[in-house]
Amino acid sequence: MEMASAAATLLYAALFAAALLYLAVAMFLTVMNVVTSTLWGSNVGSESERTAVGKEFRDLVADMTEMLGAPNVSDFFPALAPFDLQGIRKKSDQLKDRFDDIFARIIQQRIKSDQTAGGETVADFLEYMLKVEKEGGDGKTSFTMTNVKALLMDMVVGGTETTSNTVEWAMAEMLQNRRTLRKVQEELDAVVGRDGVVEESHLPQLHYLHLVLKETLRLHPALPLMVPHCPSEDATVGGHRVPAGSRVFVNVWAIQRDPAAWKDPEQFIPERFLQAGGGRRLDFTGREQDYMPFGSGRRICAGISMAERMATYSLAMLVQAFDWELPAGERLELAERFSIVMKKATPLVAVPTPRLSKHELYA
Repeated sequence: MEMASAAATLLYAALFAAALLYLAVAMFLTVMNVVTSTLWGSNVGSESERTAVGKEFRDLVADMTEMLGAPNVSDFFPALAPFDLQGIRKKSDQLKDRFDDIFARIIQQRIKSDQTAGGETVADFLEYMLKVEKEGGDGKTSFTMTNVKALLMDMVVGGTETTSNTVEWAMAEMLQNRRTLRKVQEELDAVVGRDGVVEESHLPQLHYLHLVLKETLRLHPALPLMVPHCPSEDATVGGHRVPAGSRVFVNVWAIQRDPAAWKDPEQFIPERFLQAGGGRRLDFTGREQDYMPFGSGRRICAGISMAERMATYSLAMLVQAFDWELPAGERLELAERFSIVMKKATPLVAVPTPRLSKHELYA
């Protein structure tokens, strides 16, 4: 994946120059580069403009996820909703306007760029959506500029912080469990070595690293209560009546720590995914109801493939190219902060030390 390789170059440069690093910040910007390159390519604005947009997006996504996870008294007392007592609707409208402004600038830049190019367009997701919007939809359903912006926002919000948080949790767990970190590095040394840089083609051979990612998502699912569901008709679940139109949250965080289903559920043990018996296959498909970090059924996450690949590749880059230590005198904290996404209460700060054979490999 050329886009991931370009993001890897940026990440290596930042890490190589850093005395210490906030992992979440570096990973968010890396994932953002990949997602936005996939959506609208790298021809929208200059390098400095793209960097500014990346920072703007990071602040916006952080505000958005914080707001989405905030308790709203109007959810419990709908009659109070018109009063917006906590100002959540007002803040939501402000965030929507900020997102709208960013996407409007990006779309306008793309249209201007296409006109300058004399009709030659770039084949990316944004170009396809603009074409459909210009044609007015598929004849059955209209497709407007509002739909274009809404899809862009869904992909940017849904595909960035979730992935960067997962990578941060995985690194934190490996720093807490040094034996696991050593095993991942030994696997990378055996598959890639230290005279080259890990590539996407190496990922299928990194079996233990995939176990680490699975265990990370068991203990720290990106969305601990998953995406809210709404039944279209009355149902009975576990003897409880669920009326049609109810807002239903599935506590996958609790399910994946249930001692009835998992031995030593609070411990970080990647090897447990090698020991699933009885024909069980614990993967990201949601077939097993005690392990479904991406959901299950028709509403399962649409971005599983990209999220899995991006998280695995990012971890491989970080662990193959650098040794990691905590800053002197610092203590590793694994406390969680409740929100719609699973964040560390204390951001992970670590010190990278190059471990590849030649400095040129980081360029």
